[in-house]
Amino acid sequence: MLDIFLANVRAPDQNWGDLKAQIAACNTGERKVHEMITRFGADTFREGVADLLDYAEAQARAIVRALPNGAYPFADYMDEDSVDGRPCRMKLTVIIRDEELIFDFTGSDPQLESSLNMPTGGDERHVLLLVGMTYVLYSLDPSLYLNSGIARVCRCILPSGTMVNPEFPAAVGMRTLSCYRLHGLTFGAFAQAAPDRMAGAPGSGGPIMNVNTIDNRTGRRIMAAISPMSGGGGGRAMEDGPDGSGANQGFMKNTPTEVNEAEAGIKVLRFGLARDSAGPGLHRGGLGTELVFQAFSPNTRVTARNRDRTIFTGWGIEGGRPGAASKFIRNPGTNREVDLKNTDVLTIGPGEVIHVTCGGAGGWGDPFRRDPGAVLLDWRRGWVSTGHAREAYGVVIAGGAVDVPATEALRAERGNGRANGFYDVGPERAAFEAVWTDANYDVLTECLAALPVHWRFYAKHRIFDAIDLLDPPARRGDGSEVRAAFDALRAEFPQLGAGRG
Repeated sequence: MLDIFLANVRAPDQNWGDLKAQIAACNTGERKVHEMITRFGADTFREGVADLLDYAEAQARAIVRALPNGAYPFADYMDEDSVDGRPCRMKLTVIIRDEELIFDFTGSDPQLESSLNMPTGGDERHVLLLVGMTYVLYSLDPSLYLNSGIARVCRCILPSGTMVNPEFPAAVGMRTLSCYRLHGLTFGAFAQAAPDRMAGAPGSGGPIMNVNTIDNRTGRRIMAAISPMSGGGGGRAMEDGPDGSGANQGFMKNTPTEVNEAEAGIKVLRFGLARDSAGPGLHRGGLGTELVFQAFSPNTRVTARNRDRTIFTGWGIEGGRPGAASKFIRNPGTNREVDLKNTDVLTIGPGEVIHVTCGGAGGWGDPFRRDPGAVLLDWRRGWVSTGHAREAYGVVIAGGAVDVPATEALRAERGNGRANGFYDVGPERAAFEAVWTDANYDVLTECLAALPVHWRFYAKHRIFDAIDLLDPPARRGDGSEVRAAFDALRAEFPQLGAGRG
């Protein structure tokens, strides 16, 4: 069996090391359980496990009970549902009823042709769905005991044939991105219930970078994971978000630059925090990370798994602004520069350079209320440019210091730096949702649910195409144009029947 495993991976020596570590962990866990049973007896051990689960459940219910009852809807997007695709919408309504939670995913897109689908099997307490809830409850009370008893306080509504409950044989291999987006979606919904305790959107859009190349010295093929690119946590009422790693990506660890240069066949030109990436706010979001590296060999293949946030950026709350978009640039600053956007696989040659940046986290509160001294400190660290300090925070920096009179005049002239509404989702998403309103999406969800599962993704794209062709004055946003496009599709394909649309 081991031979079969190792024959089906690109780096068997490395994977055998990983597998031995997993086996050792299981053996250690088993030994510890046997030690407890030997010391206390099997019955006491079983009772203790049950008590720990009950204790975590009671803690979770107390946290939920302290939140105001209500329904809190929120939607977010992945930039594409396929190559050259449309935005992929995830919709969650968090319903708080005394000490219980309901997560209703009605309004999420139909299952995709790409592999972003989440294989939950319709399980109303599937682990992929409740990680974000665990993060939220633990943030509200860090004494929460972390075990599966927490899951008892929540159940999920998962419409069949959607990306959160796909039907076989949907592709699911890239669901990590969907899970990360779901974490942020959960944060956004809960933010309405506890705005003074929740944060802006976590930094996102950074990929796991891999390189497949040839070592020029030995001729040996190298397959290496360079680093996971992560963003910081969102700003919140008490403080700035953590930079570079935080929120739902705090567990990630980067590979040291020296190791990458010695073992991955590349030269690292820069690895650090991305300037101007943090979402502005009274308390800004965390900065994203950026990596610039150069290849040495022909046919060097680069994969950037989980690329996203190149269009729809991470939202700010309570007047905070969104974080910057992620970037993926080939040969930056040259006449061969190419913006790769959400490309995830490419081949480069010797001397070519790749620049990848993770998106920044969203801010909290009006950025024009931020202490100018804090903006100056970020400027001195190289995290905020002079122009961004002026435009985003209303802070004028001259001669290495804050120009106080100019800053006060600029802030007075512009009033404040916040957008209207609780969320600031950024101009790209705002423009998209001016066309694709909640009413349009409600009708789209209803119409697609009337179709066989294997027709839904195709029908979604056809309806989007039809809306694109409408003159702007014809786009009323009340769902009528979506229903008309759907009726035209049914007329074109009689085999779909009358349906429920």
